[in-house]
Amino acid sequence: MPLPPAYAIVATDLDGTLLRRDDTVSPRSRAALALAAAAGARHLVVTGRPVPGVRELLAGLGYRGLAVCGQGTQLYDAGARRMVHAATLDREAADAAIGKIEAQVGPVFVAVDQDGTEGRTLIGPGYLMPHPTLPAHRTRHRDELWAAPIIKVLIRHPGLDDDTLAAAARAVVGDLATVTLSGPGTVELQPYGVDKGAGVALAAEHLGLDPATAIAFGDMPNDLPMFSSCGYGVAMANAHPLLRAAADEVTLSHEDDGVAVVLERVFR
Repeated sequence: MPLPPAYAIVATDLDGTLLRRDDTVSPRSRAALALAAAAGARHLVVTGRPVPGVRELLAGLGYRGLAVCGQGTQLYDAGARRMVHAATLDREAADAAIGKIEAQVGPVFVAVDQDGTEGRTLIGPGYLMPHPTLPAHRTRHRDELWAAPIIKVLIRHPGLDDDTLAAAARAVVGDLATVTLSGPGTVELQPYGVDKGAGVALAAEHLGLDPATAIAFGDMPNDLPMFSSCGYGVAMANAHPLLRAAADEVTLSHEDDGVAVVLERVFR
């Protein structure tokens, strides 16, 4: 009987980690993931993007497994093209959290990701999308953002940098929401207690596996909970300093096949 793989799950973030700048996966990374699969490991995509913003990308990559999306708020079966689980952010909690943040730092620009496989990203006045290739719909008034249930809120500040805004938000929102810094210009609020770590744990449960058997790859502070849930955390060379400090290993950048470098070593 063959031995089980050293890691039963390969959990990869997308932007800044597995994907190159042009939203493609290199041939070397594809081959390394195939090598891990041949050894018996399951690939688990773990991304801050909501399902509608990643669904066609996953299909184009030929990915048919589970995907943790929306910072852990959604568990999506890419092969069946169906939502397995979703957690929504209460509107009153979101309103209260934004109010506390604005009382602390002044007005912020706001966007939301709606719930569901067809949910839209709505952008309030003044908000600029940090990832211009993602589909989004602009609104004229903030009140229009709450037209349907949402999974998370995105906030930007006209003067504060991301780390300062995230720290200020965490200091005041309490248990109204979980505050996440997921990329340049991307500070987010999702349901309290929901993050990538919780998403990985839920996905592992569905797979009948222990998240401690996972090797995880990421580049931003939103990957910290995923590293905590998994057995081994690998930060990209382009990763945020907080994630590099928490990682078990730092590999090459996403443009230099950093994920593949580690997988080739682990699964050969």
